[in-house]
Amino acid sequence: MSAETIGWRMPPVLTLDDLTAMMAADEFHRYEISPEGVLSVMPPPGTEHATIASQIMFWLAAAGMPANRVHQTIGLRIPGRDGGIGGRIPDLVVWSRTPSAGVWVSVDDALLVVEIVSPGSKDMDTVTKRAEYAAAGIPQYWVVGQDATQTVTMHRLTEDRYEVRTMMPLAWVLNTKPAEHDLV
Repeated sequence: MSAETIGWRMPPVLTLDDLTAMMAADEFHRYEISPEGVLSVMPPPGTEHATIASQIMFWLAAAGMPANRVHQTIGLRIPGRDGGIGGRIPDLVVWSRTPSAGVWVSVDDALLVVEIVSPGSKDMDTVTKRAEYAAAGIPQYWVVGQDATQTVTMHRLTEDRYEVRTMMPLAWVLNTKPAEHDLV
């Protein structure tokens, strides 16, 4: 499906159902929308991106985190300040309990959201999503770079914004225990 085809049929106001339909029709892109209605179109993640997400998942599983509390690329309903609802698809989400079923899940029980920075997504991951996830009340937000050391920047929510708690290479994170990061 081409951009012209999608644009021709684009509704004036997008909903999460619209995003779901767009993703079903277009396997080559991932669609997200801010609570204010700004559409983002991204290519699917590459192999390095997927490897980083898998490493973090295996690390959590090895520490005893139940599989039903860790999800890759699950849709989150992001509430906006003006009552709007956005939809973001983080690379990894850790939950305090099993989330409700559905394509777009409430952030209520999310403990941690992880975004892996891809080429072209740095501002979105380090500024836009950080502010949205903080406003949604998600206690922790990690951003993993695809630099040489795969730097993990760990943010902790204080009141209504994130503060950097620490930065370390992914290899160091994987040699700690999730409990040291308040995840178990």
